[in-house]
Amino acid sequence: MIAIFRRTRHREERHATERSERLAQTWADAPGLWGFLTTVDHKRIAARYIMTVVVLMFAAGMLALHMRLQLAWPGLTILGPQLYNESFSLHGSTMLFLVSVPVMEAMAIWLVPLMLGQRALAFPRLAAFSFWLYLGGVLMLWIAHAFGITPDLGWFEYPPLSGPAYSPGHRADIWAQMITFTEVAALAASVNIAATILKMRPPGMTLARMPLFLWAMLVSSLMTIFSMPAVMLVTSMLIADRLVSTAFFAPAAGGDPLLFQHLFWFFGHPEVYIIFVPAVGFVTAIVETFSRRTVVGHMAMVLSVMAIGVLAFGLWVHHMFAVGLPKLGNSFYTAASMAIALPAGLQIFCWIATIWSGRPRFRTPLLWVTGFLVTFVMGGLSGIMTASAPLDLQITDTYFVVAHFHYVLVGGAIFPLLGAFAYWYPKATGRLMSERWGMIAFGLIVGGFNLGFFPMHILGLMGMPRRIYTYEVSLGWGPLNLVATVGSAIAILGALVFVANALLSLWRGAFAGPDPWEGATLEWAASSPPPSYNFEHTPTVDSLAPLWSMKPLKVLDGIGVERREVLVSSIADAEPEYRQDSVPPSIWPLVSALAVSAMFVGSIYTPWAIVAGTLPIAIALTVWFWPRRERAEGGLLGVRR
Repeated sequence: MIAIFRRTRHREERHATERSERLAQTWADAPGLWGFLTTVDHKRIAARYIMTVVVLMFAAGMLALHMRLQLAWPGLTILGPQLYNESFSLHGSTMLFLVSVPVMEAMAIWLVPLMLGQRALAFPRLAAFSFWLYLGGVLMLWIAHAFGITPDLGWFEYPPLSGPAYSPGHRADIWAQMITFTEVAALAASVNIAATILKMRPPGMTLARMPLFLWAMLVSSLMTIFSMPAVMLVTSMLIADRLVSTAFFAPAAGGDPLLFQHLFWFFGHPEVYIIFVPAVGFVTAIVETFSRRTVVGHMAMVLSVMAIGVLAFGLWVHHMFAVGLPKLGNSFYTAASMAIALPAGLQIFCWIATIWSGRPRFRTPLLWVTGFLVTFVMGGLSGIMTASAPLDLQITDTYFVVAHFHYVLVGGAIFPLLGAFAYWYPKATGRLMSERWGMIAFGLIVGGFNLGFFPMHILGLMGMPRRIYTYEVSLGWGPLNLVATVGSAIAILGALVFVANALLSLWRGAFAGPDPWEGATLEWAASSPPPSYNFEHTPTVDSLAPLWSMKPLKVLDGIGVERREVLVSSIADAEPEYRQDSVPPSIWPLVSALAVSAMFVGSIYTPWAIVAGTLPIAIALTVWFWPRRERAEGGLLGVRR
């Protein structure tokens, strides 16, 4: 009997090895440069997003530190007014459009298929196209900076200053087309993420059993789909005013500059929550794992995320309290701006209750959660203050507002992002980051950030306006600005420590197994790092925490090995419906992105570029979507252990 058992086990192990080898061949990329250019592996695409974002954050951080050095003391001449305006505009545009939203989508591109137990995204080539187009927007903005034609009107470029009468040249055009680049890329990624979550969940993962991270990414993707067409429209209208003499924002010809603000902020304020809502998913995943229990009030958390997704579209006018709108309208948007704090507050109480009622282990990812909770609450409280129209009239366009939105964006999004990076780093690399250096980076970043930005509240109340490059000694702003500059330098030092820790851990970090944190969601069932095909078999789910409730994990048979296949399931109950061929690597997403990029860049100089650009785009898309001969489906799907 023992010999028979050993032979059976040996055959099963050999069969599993052969299956893994066949899967690796089926899902492998081509070697060398061709494989780099043609890959549709969601993990490689997400890694490129993240590496690009890290470089941009460093560049934008250096710009911020340069501006802080200029403001460290009255009357300094490190930067002149023109260079200061360019630095301010480039810093804001980079952080808001090229860092904050793309990095959240990159985390989803990497994690969503793994958390669903799938081998790929719903539209792998669309993911590749989104990255290449995003990279085109990055290069256009920063190459323009290298050639001395940096946008210089802020990160929102209000007309009439951005109109043809007051902004000759192409600085404003470059900013506007950068928006178009990044928003088309964001829309492509969001459609991909939403479709994957809705139609590719594993058996058993009903809507009620979806991890909160998936809910957060679904809501964030839908917000992107509904809000970003507004900013693409308004920047296209601006380019039309400048290039073909339309008059959307020219009062003398019947236009209205306030139309720009309405359309811009209809996107601009939901963008804050497009950035924050994924952070809700990060924080929940970390809190659950390190508290050893599922989040308290899961359904309440889901409903609160949905409430934020809806309410975020009803308060854009609080950015416009000073433009002279009717008082009744201001009162409505004041109420809406305060109401959105309620679901956010509910989430915070649920996280605290989860930690309190669990068995918390204070590792570095959970430390970032504590930094997020404290900092974001402070930013939320100042947000309630600025939501009041009478008070906002006094502090609008002061450093109080600068402090507020940095507390919300950095505390509410970047801190959870750094915690998520530390949390999923061993899954991506197979190594653990150093806890000691992680804590040092945490202390430097959180301490330096608060030292740098809390004094700005006081400076704003003292009357210091934003977007000034120097000030007089008699105003008394020097000491607090010096403290803010020192704090900013400490935070940037902490960021360098964090990046160095991540890089050194690739070589010297302790080896991580598949589940070093003993997590509960499906991504921890894959090896670390995951292979190109992610999972040999599609896992099944019976609860919110399948890795805690199912030992061993049940899997689904029937997904192909010799060809790229994924499982498609029903939206509500995740019942398996059919197997879908997943597309192989292709050069055409890159070619399509190059064609679209050429049209966008050319349209800065002549409207005929749009006409001429349609032909190469049409050719590239036609070849991309040319139908392939499909093989008849075969085999049955069955659940086994």
